[in-house]
Amino acid sequence: MLDGRRVLLVVSGGIAAYKSVTLLRRLRQAGARVDVVMTDSAEKMVGATTFEALSGRPVLTDLWSEPLAHIELGREADLAIIAPATANILAKMAHGIADDMASSTLLAADCPLLACPAMNVRMWSHSATQANVQALADRGVRIMGPEEGELAEGEVGPGRMSEPEDILAAAVRLMRSGSALAGRKIVVTAGPTLAPVDPVRFVGNRSSGRMGLAVASSAWLRGADVVLIAGPTTIVPPRGPQLIRVETSREMLEALQQELADAAVLVMAAAVADFVVADPLEQKIKRGDRDHLEIRLESGPDLLAETRDLRAGVGVFTLGFALETEDPIGNGRRKLESKGIDMVAVNEAGRADRGAEAETNQVVLIDAEGVVENMPLLSKAEVAERLLDHVEGRIS
Repeated sequence: MLDGRRVLLVVSGGIAAYKSVTLLRRLRQAGARVDVVMTDSAEKMVGATTFEALSGRPVLTDLWSEPLAHIELGREADLAIIAPATANILAKMAHGIADDMASSTLLAADCPLLACPAMNVRMWSHSATQANVQALADRGVRIMGPEEGELAEGEVGPGRMSEPEDILAAAVRLMRSGSALAGRKIVVTAGPTLAPVDPVRFVGNRSSGRMGLAVASSAWLRGADVVLIAGPTTIVPPRGPQLIRVETSREMLEALQQELADAAVLVMAAAVADFVVADPLEQKIKRGDRDHLEIRLESGPDLLAETRDLRAGVGVFTLGFALETEDPIGNGRRKLESKGIDMVAVNEAGRADRGAEAETNQVVLIDAEGVVENMPLLSKAEVAERLLDHVEGRIS
């Protein structure tokens, strides 16, 4: 995700400095080169040796040991992350104070800044801190957190540093802001829809939602404004996108009609029920003396067909999915033409290593001209990346 990128990690003196060790590991695992700068008080929390061992680079703490290091680091970094950002370092940043290695490097930094506050709840809520945070935000500094929870001194409230995994995601998003999807609204559907039989029973399908969630996550990391319309997924959704929960195909259709009015892209990855229960009951069906139960199904709403005019009027680029048991290419082409979509990703059902419940997938991407790409078996996250690469190429 961050291959070849240079990240400056500034660690100030809060107890949350231990989380910065995990953040450093995550950044390195993502492929970034990380330079670490620590304040004197941060060294009292976590030793510089730990950061040196994990980064593979010397940790800078003394402004006078290398007089121009703060200028070079600030000029070469693609992103500076201040984690934890104490009230003290935030005040220095807001007022242009450069009296140590950390504050001097940040003042010289010619890159986006991501500050992750962590402090006592009273220090965070103090008017001086709030004024400093607002001043930094007004200058374009991205403020992430703090989160609510139990703090080191036992108090409860806002003051916890955001989790390293979430900071990594925000960092990736900031450094991929040059994507053709950045700033554009993308609507993604995911998971199954349910057809209620009675208040406790339903007709559903095996979709986990993993494919749609992977697309939503990848689009968000590329800087898109993502709206995720999700049925009852078995996978925890990513934290970045706006989440709209639905259960039935009718609810998903209503959400689509609301969100597509200003969208640039629609990715229809949900496994929408083709048939719904004709007469769902308001009371639970009792077994009694029954030895069988008949349920009458009827055709449910066709989401792509019913949004076709809306999508055409707004100019929404649409990527659909088709799960087929026979003639996948032929059926995919027919869906492309009949539903008014721009591209369709087709995969075959009935294989344990791909499809609804699997963590991997193998799709054939088709457009009006024919096969665009016949992908090998990949993780669904990798499939999502490739699909969005093609979407970017079409809308840029």
